[in-house]
Amino acid sequence: MEMWLVWLVAGFVLVIAELVTGTFYLLMIGLGALVAALSAWLGGNELVQALVGGVVAIGGAVFVHHWHSRNRGGKPGEGNFLDRGQAVVLEGWANESARIARVKYRGASWDARLARPEEHPSPGTTLYIEAQEGNTLVVATAPPAR
Repeated sequence: MEMWLVWLVAGFVLVIAELVTGTFYLLMIGLGALVAALSAWLGGNELVQALVGGVVAIGGAVFVHHWHSRNRGGKPGEGNFLDRGQAVVLEGWANESARIARVKYRGASWDARLARPEEHPSPGTTLYIEAQEGNTLVVATAPPAR
């Protein structure tokens, strides 16, 4: 099989996988593979193909990282966080001393951290989402100010 075809298939697979994730990192790596395919088609050897594809992929990933950093809110809960203020139910404590709980939200259990150390809710209490840190919700007993 021709090298340009291998790069082309890899590029298309990565671009299609990007459609599932929506982060744009796989898109940049796929673009790097497509540029490597072009380099192979133009007659570049394997080292040139890998270098050209790698430079495009790494450069694109750095660009996407800086773009995400620039366009993301500075503090958790800023920006386009649609779950802010939504009610959750405290199921139980995962680590009460660390203030990490399990809450029920949208039919699933989530890890949650209490935003205020003075609050001591019991299981079954309704809490409100203030922010999200990764996959952990930040919750409080009172709804956040809008």
